[in-house]
Amino acid sequence: MDDKLQEEIEKCLKILEENIDILSNIELDLEDQKEDEITPGLELHHLYNMTEDVAESAKLKRAEFNLMRRQAEDVSY
Repeated sequence: MDDKLQEEIEKCLKILEENIDILSNIELDLEDQKEDEITPGLELHHLYNMTEDVAESAKLKRAEFNLMRRQAEDVSY
């Protein structure tokens, strides 16, 4: 029984590893849709601050994606 369970876990991990890019892109697309709302009456300094926030957010999302990918690779070995 234990060998069969181990095989099933390995299959699941392989499927996850193969699809992690797709899952991550779906998550990013859903979050981007939330961020696409227009806010009227912004001043220039608000736009600069928002630009910095978006850049930091993109860096964090990329770092999270890379961490998830490395963890999936480590588990599959």
